[in-house]
Amino acid sequence: ADVARREAPLCSEQFGSGTARGCRAAADGTLQWEGFPDSVSPDYLPYQLWDSVQAFASSLSGSLATHAVLLGIGVGNAKASVSAATATWLVKDSTGMLGRIVFAWWMGSKMDCNAKQWRLFADILNDVAMFLEIVAPIFPLCFTVTVCISNLAKCIVGVAGGATRAALTMHQARRNNMADVSAKDGSQETLVGLAGLLVSLLMLPLVSDRPSLSLCCFFFLTALHIYANYRAVRALVIETLNEGRLWLVLKHFLQTQEVLGPTAANRMEPLWTGFWPSLFLSLGVPLHRLTSSVLELQQLVEGHREPYLLRWDQPRNQVQVVLSPMAGPETILRAATHGLLLGALRGDGPLPEELDKLRNRVWAGPEKESWVIVRDMHHVLDKLFPKFLKGLQDAGWRTEKHQLEVDEWRATWLPCPEKKVL
Repeated sequence: ADVARREAPLCSEQFGSGTARGCRAAADGTLQWEGFPDSVSPDYLPYQLWDSVQAFASSLSGSLATHAVLLGIGVGNAKASVSAATATWLVKDSTGMLGRIVFAWWMGSKMDCNAKQWRLFADILNDVAMFLEIVAPIFPLCFTVTVCISNLAKCIVGVAGGATRAALTMHQARRNNMADVSAKDGSQETLVGLAGLLVSLLMLPLVSDRPSLSLCCFFFLTALHIYANYRAVRALVIETLNEGRLWLVLKHFLQTQEVLGPTAANRMEPLWTGFWPSLFLSLGVPLHRLTSSVLELQQLVEGHREPYLLRWDQPRNQVQVVLSPMAGPETILRAATHGLLLGALRGDGPLPEELDKLRNRVWAGPEKESWVIVRDMHHVLDKLFPKFLKGLQDAGWRTEKHQLEVDEWRATWLPCPEKKVL
């Protein structure tokens, strides 16, 4: 009854004959009105402001690139062949289509985990593609190859930009209003593109006969575009944990026994690196990759009471995790924390007493006994992880979901019988 009462609108208001908007009670006792700004995340406005700046700069740069491509194809040249221009255009488009298909198959499922980094990567790659289009007419013998490479890069930008835009829209929509946020984002981009088109009509006659001035304008717009993109992505405060943010928060927790909030962790998150899949931590791997004998399986299962199995390859410092079908978001967070802590044992940073003892054993013991360290780490996590998880929730992190990269493999196994102590 209390939940239903909190969900029901406490009051409502409307302007003239417009649609009424309701107001509900938030968990902290404040009033939350339907619609902007309560219908979106707090980072929505600064992100959109900088996103508009980058879109405007990109629109102007795109006009310069299009002008260069048309010039290279032969527009305005009486000696140019229509069939040759058509063939060049078709080869360019087909190359881009193939690249889009291959890139979406290869990396499509991995961009949710690091949406900010992939967003920045996509826009920088778009600048590289436009630069290739601008310099393509300077090298007529390589023109077709250059514009094909440029269009290939642009199609990769389309896949990465579209996928990350959807992920960021999902983050910013807070009232089950993803379609509304997406539609308004599209309208805003159209408006900015229209403004860029009008300015391009004034700019192109001034620079079309001056290649050096055109290049100067492009480099200025590119610098503005990259800077605005960086500020837009840096303004985002995502409250779900990926591997990078989890490691930042965990490292701070180990050093201070305090959990960083989403704002501080997002401010510290590296943006220029970290978008490539992790080679250290693999979640959701197939069971046959971890074991090939009954003894190895028994060692793997021993001490694992949680619905996951973990193997640590010390020489390569790689952690592979097999997940049970029963593993939920909190279990996956624990498995990722388990793996990151094992990696921390190979470092030299400050650690709590229990982990420091394990680190001394790692440095002193044989690498083939890694499974013993993994087993003993479970006992440390039984005390450490509940406190860490509560700290995450109190700091504002959403632990009911995550952005860790998890493969689809799941496995079941028989539990290891408990050893009797005489």
